[in-house]
Amino acid sequence: MFSNDLGVDLGTSNVLIYADGKGIVVREPSVVAVDRNTGKILQVGAAARNMLGRTPGNVVAMHPLKDGIVSDH
Repeated sequence: MFSNDLGVDLGTSNVLIYADGKGIVVREPSVVAVDRNTGKILQVGAAARNMLGRTPGNVVAMHPLKDGIVSDH
């Protein structure tokens, strides 16, 4: 059996994933872009951050975490 010890930090600015023996293996902005009409997630992380302030009316790019938990958007 394989075992992976991981730590996940859901920060309001960044999401970090730490792997035992490897250090931080994922560091992405805590941003998501969602289609308002369908609720479909279009982008996450850096790709969604690049959409902040540049989306058409039916798409919202936002920071969905507040104090480490998913906030109501």
